Amino acid sequence: MGFWIATVLFSGLVVMLLLLAASRPQRAATPAAAYDLQVYRDQLKEVERDVARGVLTEDEATRTRAEVSRRLLEADRALQAQGATASGAGRHDKLIIGTVLAASVAGSFAIYLTIGAPGYPDLPIAGRLEQVETARAARPDQGSAEAQVPFREGVAVDPRREELVIQLRQVMEQRPDDPQGLALLAQNEAALGNFRAGHLAQARLIGVLGDAATGLEYIDLAEMMILAAGGYVSPEAEAALLRGLALAPRNGTARYYIGLMYAQQGRPDLAFPIWRNLLAESTPDAPWLEAIRLQIEEVAFLAGVNVTLAELPQPIAPRGPSAADIAAAQDMSAQDQAAMIEGMVAGLAARLAAEGGPPEDWARLIGAQIVLGRTDEAMMIVDEARLVFADMPDALAQIEAAAAPLTVRAP
Repeated sequence: MGFWIATVLFSGLVVMLLLLAASRPQRAATPAAAYDLQVYRDQLKEVERDVARGVLTEDEATRTRAEVSRRLLEADRALQAQGATASGAGRHDKLIIGTVLAASVAGSFAIYLTIGAPGYPDLPIAGRLEQVETARAARPDQGSAEAQVPFREGVAVDPRREELVIQLRQVMEQRPDDPQGLALLAQNEAALGNFRAGHLAQARLIGVLGDAATGLEYIDLAEMMILAAGGYVSPEAEAALLRGLALAPRNGTARYYIGLMYAQQGRPDLAFPIWRNLLAESTPDAPWLEAIRLQIEEVAFLAGVNVTLAELPQPIAPRGPSAADIAAAQDMSAQDQAAMIEGMVAGLAARLAAEGGPPEDWARLIGAQIVLGRTDEAMMIVDEARLVFADMPDALAQIEAAAAPLTVRAP
């Protein structure tokens, strides 16, 4: 009620001020007829002076007075006509101004009643966050979300894979605690689009592995849950994501889904920085890039950030020899090929030392040093890469795979 009282008072005050300004008398420009009147009056006086001085005879003065008086009467009639027109125009202008003001006020109230929220209280940021958290705590669980997803019909299925899954189901009924079988079953169920069956098998796998379960296995579980729920991140999927990120904090799939979860829950301020950083750190072929690019501008807008996709940092492809370089190298002599490889390895090493780079580039440099027989240099690069990617399990896995051919150095 207080809102409406304040609105009416302020609207009335504005209308009153505008009407007062419109009705205020204004200094109008002097009409031409008024100047004519003054000129003719002066001419009559001049005639009398000329008669007194003897410049004009009485007959001449009479004719002059008659002509000047006629012009004086015409000027007076013109002046009165102009005054009446101005008065009528003033009243007409005031009527138009009053009508426009009344229509503006009425239209404003009508628009607010249509698209506004009468009676809606003030909602500070703290209150909004509290509402978000309340809605987040009460959001549907995994089972409820899956029940809302329509049955997928007409999905193309590989008959051989389907037959394999049927056999796997039968085998797993006899060996329910076989981790390899459970992993294979979960992957193939998901490949067939049976995401619910897939995440149930994956959950069983994690239960069998216990503390030995990896972050990737938790993240796979979360992804299957999200796909089974039609893209919705349920509380159960969130728990799996958080556990997976605790074990593999740089995993791109988990970071994408965490950003998606925040976007769904009305927290674009948390989703945007996650996706922005992931966009910059991903490789150009990362599977989540297209989904981020389609949504990140809207998420940024909702977060209060005025930015376009083109202005955001983009993935950088790992640099190395191009297809043209490789084709040119095939026509070189062995000595020239060795020199070219040496130059590329030296350039890659210098760039990584100065600028750093993705784990793919480090792995490529390690492999090149091993091929060149420089195992000591390769081991030094491995040690440095382990420090650089100490908190990135996925990156470390690539480094260790590249270093696998190295023998253990003697103490």
